[in-house]
Amino acid sequence: MTSGTAPDADHLRDAFTSYFSERGHAPVPSASLIPHDPTVLFTIAGMVPFKPFFVGEETAPWPRATSVQKCFRTLDIDIVGTTQRHCTFFEMLGNFSFGDYFKELAIPYAWELVTDVLGIDGDRLWVTVHDSDDEAEAIWRDVVGVPASRIQRMGDDNFWKMADTGPCGPCSELYFDKGDAYGEPGGPAHGGSERFVEIWNLVFMQYNRRDATTLEPLPSPSIDTGAGLERILPVVQGVDSIFATDLFAPMIETAQSMTGLTYGVDERTDVGLRILADHGRAMAMLVADGVLPANEGRGYVLRRIIRRAVRRGRQFGVDGPLTPRLVDTAVATLGAAYPELAENHRLVTEVTTREEEGFLRTLANGTAILEEQLATGVVTIPGDVAFRLHDTFGFPVELTVEMAGESGVTVDLAGFEAAMEIQRTQARRATRSGATLPGEGTYRSILDAEGPTRFVGQRMDGYSSPARVLAVIEDGDHPGQAEVFLDRTPFYAESGGQLGDTGSIVTETGTALVFDTVPVAGGLSAHRARLTGTLAVGQDALATIDAARRDALRRNHTGTHLLHAALRTVLGDHVRQQGSLVAPDRLRFDFSHHAPVAPEELTAVVAMANTEVLSDAGVTVEETSKAEAEAMGALAFFGDKYGDRVRVVRAGPRSVELCGGTHVDALGMIGPIAVVTESSIGSNTRRIEAVTGQGALERITAREGLLTEAASLLRTEPEHVPESIERLVERQRTLEKALAAAKSKELQAESAAVAAMAAEGVVVARRDGLEPDQLRELAQGARRSGGLRAVVIGGSPDGSKVAVAVACDPGQGPGPWADAGALVKRVAPLVGGGGGGSPELALAGGKDPSGIDRALDEARAVLARG
Repeated sequence: MTSGTAPDADHLRDAFTSYFSERGHAPVPSASLIPHDPTVLFTIAGMVPFKPFFVGEETAPWPRATSVQKCFRTLDIDIVGTTQRHCTFFEMLGNFSFGDYFKELAIPYAWELVTDVLGIDGDRLWVTVHDSDDEAEAIWRDVVGVPASRIQRMGDDNFWKMADTGPCGPCSELYFDKGDAYGEPGGPAHGGSERFVEIWNLVFMQYNRRDATTLEPLPSPSIDTGAGLERILPVVQGVDSIFATDLFAPMIETAQSMTGLTYGVDERTDVGLRILADHGRAMAMLVADGVLPANEGRGYVLRRIIRRAVRRGRQFGVDGPLTPRLVDTAVATLGAAYPELAENHRLVTEVTTREEEGFLRTLANGTAILEEQLATGVVTIPGDVAFRLHDTFGFPVELTVEMAGESGVTVDLAGFEAAMEIQRTQARRATRSGATLPGEGTYRSILDAEGPTRFVGQRMDGYSSPARVLAVIEDGDHPGQAEVFLDRTPFYAESGGQLGDTGSIVTETGTALVFDTVPVAGGLSAHRARLTGTLAVGQDALATIDAARRDALRRNHTGTHLLHAALRTVLGDHVRQQGSLVAPDRLRFDFSHHAPVAPEELTAVVAMANTEVLSDAGVTVEETSKAEAEAMGALAFFGDKYGDRVRVVRAGPRSVELCGGTHVDALGMIGPIAVVTESSIGSNTRRIEAVTGQGALERITAREGLLTEAASLLRTEPEHVPESIERLVERQRTLEKALAAAKSKELQAESAAVAAMAAEGVVVARRDGLEPDQLRELAQGARRSGGLRAVVIGGSPDGSKVAVAVACDPGQGPGPWADAGALVKRVAPLVGGGGGGSPELALAGGKDPSGIDRALDEARAVLARG
């Protein structure tokens, strides 16, 4: 790579991984942008997928690894576009040592790759180290040969952490000096930020931060390096901006094409074009990895990215759809490196387009209110206004801040937060609080003394087991109740959506009737029970679960897996589990999907799941390493925590998932699967509720009973019920039309009678018993038949509501009869309501029948003054 044409992104990725593969590093594919680690929202660095290895929770399958990892950082969203180097989605080149080598190899590796392989001039490279890291400085100076004058210490800037807790350690960074034209000299510590650009960070992972004050040494000091692909690429391609590289240039071209603007002419428009380029890449990669727009969490970040891009496009005069073209270019640029992006091209386009269309409606409503505020000349948008924009119109507060800032106006964020906190407090009051539980310290002492509870209830015959009582913790809030801890148990502790088991624990001196089983302290099973007699620590016990209930749980849990697999087959691989409930009487499965499930799609899903049941294929459970499970195609889900050894549940030919729950031995044991409901529970999130086995049979029997009853009432056979109902509905429509026609004739006759009551071309009268539409027809008919100036008729259809109809002829000259809408608005408050309409015809509604006569008197007075 040191000669010939400048390398593109594909060549740079290959050069990096090849260099380390040749030095014994296992090449590891990129993990998803959705991490398994619950402490971070996105995969923010190359080391995130390897965190369990660094903290000693799992044993790494390899001593060394290298990867090109997809990453996303939210901190840079507001900075993007204002600099030449910041982006939200980026790729991190990394090499990792899990207790194998440390600084003595990591530093020379980095220098050799950058200078010899990539051909970057070593005289333009600067090095920074942590204040305390004499060892790293010595290696750079004495082994690599970097002059001491180009090695600087930068304090906390050279101490890396993934989050407030977790792996961390001192780091050493490589910076490239772009030259005098880009800023002041002085190195990264003192020079211009646009001149000295960080291209590689070597983290010497030595500690695990428990809290703000506690650093614990890691079991084996390790290496985590991260070299930003987007940062190195401009250097090796000889350009001064990431936006001039082959990763971003096509996105800039698309942004220019859509907006008609030219990049490089005006810095203000350049910022917007860079935002479109970055956000187009980011939205495509996030959706391809399973993130869908939502009002919280990852989905909210995606929604914000899409909306910032759409709004910027509208500012630049883009009238048509914007996101599809950005997505197309992102796929063309990144699809070869990340095939999942190309495979999900259509889905990504559908999701982003749908969000764009929805936001345009939100933008129109919110912008009007915000512009009203700005037009008053305020210097600060009140917090309650920002809250109303957010709560009523779905206008993100970040967008309010951004739009207000463009007019030199600030937003009262403290007031906004106060309004949000009031809303949160009201929500908390509406939520039922749970019972107080013993402290974590008590659980921890049991775990430290006895070790984790051994679960022995996976087998179909694992309903009962001998055990030893380890502890009994009485519940001070509920006399007679306690948490019982055993050395082993057949009771499944609630996890992965499956409810905990119930049953009994019996000793020679007492019985615990278990009503729930829950996991505590990361390894113990707490049996929550009502006690009769006493249970003593050290006693032998017989633990027995409710077998019928467990069997029902097994059926529903395996049924959930079948439905999940069927949903992914019918709707697409973008379907991902968002939550579940496995109860004995039902199952609930929440999943990501951008549209309602069509009836024919749901029918196909249910048919596919039941076909699997009829096959009676065996359900196999295999314990293996996480890496091997992923190679098998087993589905894992963000937020779920997996150890080094995982359980892979295979249910039929389509379903392979990581799961610790209990399952049937063969699919035929599930019995029929019946979906009860399919609905939306949030933006891009759907929910299926279903029953299996006996519950499904009872549902089928009940529905057959209803069908038989309906057939009896219709005096037909069950198979002919639909056509009988169609005939009945058609007959009802015919009768309703005939009734409406007869009523219309009556109203026509009554219209003539009403017109005959006119005095000076005006009628004001009361008529009860008519619906609002009929009252309006009567008023209009009377005015026309008598050539009147105005007709006002008021009344109550049912004694509780009010309707007032006004018909006018504006053509008969100026006066109150010239505008029916104005007249109806005048009288509507007198009946406790409101109304409106055209100058010719208007209608008001109200809730106060006692005001009808007052309203009519007011109408008479107004018309008399005409």
